[in-house]
Order: sequence, then structure tokens, then C-alpha cells
Amino acid sequence: MDSYLKELKLKDDFLFAEVMSDKEICKELLEKILEIEIEKVEMVEEQKTIDLLLESKGIRLDVYVKDENNTIYNVEMQRAKHKNLPKRLRYYQGNIDLDLISKGEDYRKLSKSYIIFICTFDLFNKGRHKYTFQNMCLEDNSIMLNDEAQKIILNSKGIMNDLSDELLEFLAYVEDSTDDKVKHAKGNLVKNIHRRVKEVKSDISVEVEFMTLLERDREKIEEGREEGILLTKKVLKLSNSGCTISQIAKECNISEEEVRRILG
Repeated sequence: MDSYLKELKLKDDFLFAEVMSDKEICKELLEKILEIEIEKVEMVEEQKTIDLLLESKGIRLDVYVKDENNTIYNVEMQRAKHKNLPKRLRYYQGNIDLDLISKGEDYRKLSKSYIIFICTFDLFNKGRHKYTFQNMCLEDNSIMLNDEAQKIILNSKGIMNDLSDELLEFLAYVEDSTDDKVKHAKGNLVKNIHRRVKEVKSDISVEVEFMTLLERDREKIEEGREEGILLTKKVLKLSNSGCTISQIAKECNISEEEVRRILG
């Protein structure tokens, strides 16, 4: 069996989720990012999936934990630079909130929450390693909404000296998860994470789990290709029979823009 697992870096979400399943390491990272003390963290569910409605888009969370005060922490690794990342944050927040309370329950049951995205790109191109967002009154920025929801975007491409040495070392390690990065680390955070990385990569059961997921993803990609070929054939057949773009879109249950793209 080829050891694809050993080639992963911390920025790969599978490895990140496995490493953060160590509660002490997860707690240590959260404390450094948020500059707070946490007594303990509890894994609500490893790579928790929130799929509230059949019609809605479900989400799978890399790290989803709570502390002794029931504060929720969701940490995600993001490698692909999408302009819609802020909307993704909003969607995650909404789904987490809906998952926390049942229909008819009091809003006071909503826990304090932090959503943290660790990115391998600077979304705002301002050179910062950390961007923190809370809801604030635009007319008077001394007034905070106090909805107890905070969103943080960390990125490994920052150029400012705006974080502690340990967090800067961590972000450098996200980019290059090698022994060399650990040799020069001054703090314990990266050393502890690297120790856990080596444990994960040498665990045969984790290797089997990763290969199973990899094969499943390949099957889904192949299924998607086959479905795409069948859809293209159907669109072309309908077009050749004289159907309008609007009729084709309705018949195939796709947008008119998608029909035009297929027809070239």
C-alpha cells in the first residue's frame, strides 16, 4: 500500500482533523489563537456533519469542540482561495446555531461560539496573519451587538509581526510540516503538534481510514464524470431536436447558463 498519508501536510484537512482530535493539542492551539485559558475541551464529534434539511447543503466540520462553559469552537483548514469565503463563514455560523437549539427552544440556549478558518492565503491582501470579526454598530462603533459569535481568519501568508512567536511558528508549520521547521521552533506548540503528526502518520488504522476515504472520493469524481457525459448528451439531443434553451433547462433541471455552457 502506497503511504499517501505520510505525504500529507498539516494544511490537508484530513491530517489536521486527526491531529486536532488530541484534546490537549486542540486546547493549546485554541488558547494561543484566542489568548484565553480553557480548562478542558470535549470533542462533540470528530469531523461532525451538520445536515439539517434534505434540501439544504450539509457541512462537515474539521474540528468541533466545546469547553467547560459549553462555548463552541469550530476550526477549519482552508487551502482554496474563494471570494465567497465570508459567505461560507456565515453559512457555517447559521448551521451551527440551528444545530444548537431545537424548534421552540429559547434563544438563550445559543452558546457562545468561535469559528476559526486557518487559510494558506491572505483573503484580504493586507499582510495580517489574523483578522477577527464581531458584529458592531456602524453608526457608533462603541456599541457591540453582543451576540457572542466571533469569526477569526488566520493565514500563513501574512507579513506582519502581529502574533506571538508560537502562532507564527504554527502558521509556518502549516505550510511546511517537516522536521526542519520543528528544529528551529522556540515554543512547545509546534513541537507538540509535530509529535502528534508523526503518531498519526505511523498509525495503520488511520492509514486504512484515509485510503478508504480517498477511494470513495475517486469514485464520486468518476460518478460525476459519467453524469456529466450523460447530461451533455441529453442537452445536445434536445438542442438538435429543436428545443429552446429555456425548454432544455427545464427538461434537464439545470440553469439556462449551464445549457449555454454545454452548447458552447
